[in-house]
Amino acid sequence: MRTTQHEPHEETLGERLRSQGISRRGFLKFCGLLASSMALAPAMVPKIAAALEQAKRPSVIWLSFQECTGCTESLTRSHSPSIEGLIFDAISLDYHHTLQAASGYGAEEARAEAMKEHYGKYVLVVDGSIPIGNPGFSTIAGISNLDMLKEAAAGAAAIIAVGTCAAFGGLPKADPNPTGAVSVANIIKDKPIINVSGCPPIPVVITGTIAHILTFGIPELDSLGRPKAFYGQNIHDRCYRRPFYERGLFAETFDDEGAKAGWCLYKLGCKGPVTYNACATLKWNEGTSFPIEAGHGCIGCSEPNFWDFGGFYKALSIPTGMTGQTAVYAAAAGIAVGVAAGAMNKKAKTDAAGLHKTVTVEELNQESPS
Repeated sequence: MRTTQHEPHEETLGERLRSQGISRRGFLKFCGLLASSMALAPAMVPKIAAALEQAKRPSVIWLSFQECTGCTESLTRSHSPSIEGLIFDAISLDYHHTLQAASGYGAEEARAEAMKEHYGKYVLVVDGSIPIGNPGFSTIAGISNLDMLKEAAAGAAAIIAVGTCAAFGGLPKADPNPTGAVSVANIIKDKPIINVSGCPPIPVVITGTIAHILTFGIPELDSLGRPKAFYGQNIHDRCYRRPFYERGLFAETFDDEGAKAGWCLYKLGCKGPVTYNACATLKWNEGTSFPIEAGHGCIGCSEPNFWDFGGFYKALSIPTGMTGQTAVYAAAAGIAVGVAAGAMNKKAKTDAAGLHKTVTVEELNQESPS
C-alpha cells in the first residue's frame, strides 16, 4: 500500500535493521536471540522473522515508583537481546527515569510528547509499587505515583508490571505496609497487564516478554498474569537438587557435608516447591548460575507476599503463626507429606558420613528445624 501525506509511513523493525546495514543472516541471528529469550524452540525463528518484518518499533514508556532500581539493573544485564539491541533496534524507549539522557522539564516533556504521539499504541512498563496511603510518599516532578500511573495507563496498549513490587506490591507492601502500597493491577482494571515478577526478574525474562509482545502480542498468562513460558513450572520441578529431595537427602546446615554434596535445601527454608519462575533453567549472568546452585535456598521472590512467608530460613512445613494467612502454608502440609512419603518409599537415606540408615516418618519430622 502506498502511503499518502495523511498516512505517514511507520518504519518496521525489519526495515530499520536493514537501514543500519544488518544482513539477512544477522537479522536471523537477532531472531534466534529473541526466540531464546522467549523460551521458544529454534523452529520458531522463521515465524519470528516474518513477524518482525512487519512489526512496528513500538514506543515504550517506563515508569519507576516505589522500587530500588534493581529491575532496571537486571534489565541492563540482559544478553538475549542485549539492552543496547533492545533499545536501539527493537523498541523506542521514550521515557525511563534511570536510562534517559533528559532530566527535569525536558524529561517530562518527552513523556508527554510520546504519550500524545503514540496514544493507544505505546507499551507502558511499570516497576515499583504505588503508595495510596498518602500521595506525598512518592512523587515524580510533583506528580503522585498514582496520578502518573493513571495518566500514562489511559493511552497504553498494554502494561508490563516488571518486578514483584509492581506485580504484587513486593517489599513496600510487606506487613505493616506503611505507605499503603499496592500493585498496578490493584489500580488499573481496563488494560491488559502482564506481570513479570521477581525481585528482580531474570534479565532475559524482561526482554523476552517485551520481545513476545513485539512479535506475537500478549503471551499466554498464568492465573497471576505472568507469561507461562517463564512461570509455567515451579523451580523445584526443574532443580538439579530434586533427586536428593526424592531420596530424602537434606542439608541440615549451610556448611555441612550434605550441603557441600549438593543435597536439597528444603529444610533450610528453600521455597522452590511453591515458587514459579525460570531460575533453574534460564539462570542468571548469561546462564551461569542461580541462587540454589550457589548454595542458598529459593526465597520465593516471584510470588505474592513472599516477604511475609514467615522467614527465609524456615522450612515450608513449619508453622510460624502466619498459617492460614499466607498461601504458602496451604500447600505446606501436602509438601511435608510428600517428603515423608519419599523417604518411606526409599526406606533409607545417606547421612553426612556416607552411611545408610532406615528413616521413619517420625524421625523425619524430628529432623525438621524448629
